[in-house]
Amino acid sequence: MKRLSVIIGEFGIAVIEYFTVADYNMNHDILHSFLEKHFERLILGPSLFYLWKNSIRFEISDPLIPYYKKEHLEQAFYRSIRLFEAVFEEEDEILLVTDVHSIKKDIFLQKRPLNVYLKYIKNKEKLYQLSHHPLPSVFDEADDQSVTHRFALSCKKPELKYVQLLKAICYEDFDHPSSILKNNPQSGYDIYFVNLSKEIIFHLYDDRGCDVLASNKESIKFLYEEYNHWILDYDRKEIDLLFK
Repeated sequence: MKRLSVIIGEFGIAVIEYFTVADYNMNHDILHSFLEKHFERLILGPSLFYLWKNSIRFEISDPLIPYYKKEHLEQAFYRSIRLFEAVFEEEDEILLVTDVHSIKKDIFLQKRPLNVYLKYIKNKEKLYQLSHHPLPSVFDEADDQSVTHRFALSCKKPELKYVQLLKAICYEDFDHPSSILKNNPQSGYDIYFVNLSKEIIFHLYDDRGCDVLASNKESIKFLYEEYNHWILDYDRKEIDLLFK
């Protein structure tokens, strides 16, 4: 019991005294089973579009608009929020997964909160269900000096401050108070919204783009049709072949 509460406390989430081993591993097990069953054991990591056949890559900001213009981020906010609201409905079961990539000796998470779950989950009682699972680096499993800290929490759309969280992700490359790892820029992160109900994975990787994956391409065909003009031109040919 005590060991688990200390682990959660060390990673800046909350010091919680009443945990069981089952609670601690539950969300990780759900994610593992979900990926194994519906995504052929896909490993969550950057550039998901290129790792899964049933996927769409959307361009979130206009590359013709200079990044320092307010219109650049305004478009990124608008598109990311519209796509999220199209993919997730009120009653969908969601896993909010956050991967923090760092070197093993970096103890920044013990000093400062991660500020994903504390800040963007409305009901703080949900934090009792938060899971943490250290993994080998998702970039290179052979790299024994790096680690990926995976946090996961089961929730529903109304329990998330998703507008604010999506905006914070868009701020990743900007000097802004809302940026996720503003106090530890040497580390990186990825946030995945996993729709367990619809078998869809939503990965807004920064202000430039968003990958949407599905176990069945028919589940996201409506996105291809409705937001076709947002598809990244570089990958358009491959995406068109998938749906035509």
